[in-house]
Amino acid sequence: MLIIFIDRLFMIYMIMLFVRILGSWLPELQQYRFMHFISFYTDPYLNFFRRFIPPLGVIDFSPLIAFLCLGFIERLVKGFIFAIFY
Repeated sequence: MLIIFIDRLFMIYMIMLFVRILGSWLPELQQYRFMHFISFYTDPYLNFFRRFIPPLGVIDFSPLIAFLCLGFIERLVKGFIFAIFY
């Protein structure tokens, strides 16, 4: 049950990251309240990677690395919980 809850949390955050990235391509979406909500929770995580991976022209690879790291963190957390509780 706990693994499913953790899985859902990570999935929601990944969807929020995806929406944030799509929203950055469509500047007119920035005026909506839901984009402010999503930006508030995703920008600190994305900005961490942007400090180390600068954009190459108009292409920003930091979201790709952020997704990969989030997947890795998810597997670590699930493995840790599985090892302790199951």
